[in-house]
Formats: sequence, structure tokens, C-alpha cells
Amino acid sequence: MEISLSALFQAIAQAEDEQELRQPIVAKIGNYFAAKRWGLTFLDQLPVIDEHTPAMIKRALSLDHNPVLRYVVQRHAAVHDEVMLPPGVWQRICPRKDHGHVMLGPIVSDGQLVGGIAFTRYRYDQAFNADNLADLNALCLHLSTKLAVLRSKPFVFRMNCSNITPREAQIAELVARGFTNAKIGATLWITENSVKQALKRMFRKLEVSSRAEMVAKLCLRENRK
Repeated sequence: MEISLSALFQAIAQAEDEQELRQPIVAKIGNYFAAKRWGLTFLDQLPVIDEHTPAMIKRALSLDHNPVLRYVVQRHAAVHDEVMLPPGVWQRICPRKDHGHVMLGPIVSDGQLVGGIAFTRYRYDQAFNADNLADLNALCLHLSTKLAVLRSKPFVFRMNCSNITPREAQIAELVARGFTNAKIGATLWITENSVKQALKRMFRKLEVSSRAEMVAKLCLRENRK
């Protein structure tokens, strides 16, 4: 059964948390675009690029190497590979068969790019087109608005997490609101390295391995009808 664009807008509006946006709503959007792969990613959750990062990941996240990503970062607008490049050229930039065609859209908050949503198709599939871009731009507007609402709601902390210190609780709430480590440090008047070390301690205490897992385990949104 096909889903309409208006039904996707409604699903986004009714989402109760970010996890619901990631799955199943993004999956529904992926199916709407007949994509083979899809994902919603936030910039502060991207892997740290260092000497251990696989070369393919470095190229994918390089604005010099990836003109599609560069377009989204510079313009905060949706784009697909054939907007930027002649047909077939993208497939020489990204050799993965399931990334033969790619379409990206921005997630924006307070005028800043905070994340993006990506869709890919196999190289022998039909390329994304102008109608797809128009729909994705509309969906990104709804996603950005919904995320701003979700992240503005207050949090309460689970009672079984009493081993978390007051400072760590402050950091956790700012993480849940989508702050980067640098912005958390500036807000709390501590160094970015102090934020990183606090997050490492919290990961160990809570037995989690990511910021999203930590927020899900530690924080509850306060429901206000």
C-alpha cells in the first residue's frame, strides 16, 4: 500500500520522540522514494575522523570529495547526484552498488545545519528527479520543525540512575537537546574535553555505547497535554 506525502507529514507531526522519527517514519519515507537504503543522521553523532577511519568513510564525509554533501552543507537544500553531476559520474565517486544514486536533505535548527536525511538506489535503478527533491525539501521542513519541538520539551531523569552526578545530568540534558560537545562546554563553562570525558564516564556507568542510547536510558520526556 502506497503512502501519500500528506500522510508522511501527519506521521511526522504525531511522532512522540526522535527514535520514532528514525524508525519507522524514516523507513516510510524511504519506501515513498523507492530507496534501497536510508538514514537520519545528526552531525554530532558522526564518527570522529582520524587515522583509523576507513578511506571510504573519509571520502564520503569530505566536502572536497563529495559534491552532493557539499551542496547540502552550503545551501541547506535537498539535492540528488544528477543535479550536481552528469549521469553516471556519481558512481565513479562512490563505487558501492547500493549507492548508485543518492539524494540528501538537510535538518536545520536555529539557522544551523544539525543533520541530514539520505536515500540511495542501486546504480541500475532510475535516478532521483525534481519531484523527489521538491517532496524531500517539504519533508525536511516538517522534520526540522518537529525535532525543534521535541528538543524543546523538558526532561525528567529516571530514578534508577542515581549514580549520575548533577553535572553529568546537566550534560545529558543538553545532549538530549541536540547540543554538540563544543556547545555543551560553552553553555556550562567547561572545556570540550571535559564534556568528552564526562560522556565516557556516563557511557560506562549506563553500559551504553552512543549518545542516543544514553538519552534513551537516562532521560524521559515530560508529557504535558
